[in-house]
Amino acid sequence: MPVDPSELDVATLSFLAGSAANEMLLQRIRGRGHPHLRVSHGFVFQHLVEGDPTVGDLAEALGVTQQAASKATRELEVLGYVTRHADAADRRVTRLALTDHGRDAVRTARRARRDLERTLARAVGEEDLATTRRVLATLLDRAGGEERVRARRVRPVAD
Repeated sequence: MPVDPSELDVATLSFLAGSAANEMLLQRIRGRGHPHLRVSHGFVFQHLVEGDPTVGDLAEALGVTQQAASKATRELEVLGYVTRHADAADRRVTRLALTDHGRDAVRTARRARRDLERTLARAVGEEDLATTRRVLATLLDRAGGEERVRARRVRPVAD
């Protein structure tokens, strides 16, 4: 029996809509010069956009082991998105940073999300889009996720 999405509860509908949007955005990002990126890479990128963490810092922020963080950053390094460099104050400490290719991926992702926002605004109007944003932000707050978003501490979904 077919399901009418407008009859789903808000939590389910927001999850399904977000998942579908992420899939669509990822396909656009891949088609614009970043064919090997995955959703999980975005969780690493969020910590490299505004800083040069160590693998340990990244592991703590992601809530994973240092081994898992190291594996993820090695993969991104091989793909040309991340580089390692010595800390300016302590040459024994290795820091992570986005490469030019990594920064291009961030710009590409941001552009794809802006394009989607414009498409939504044309479809439902600016007022409805603003209302939707407020409803989803309230859901995020009530579900206990607002502070993690503010602090860039969003972690990959655990099953």
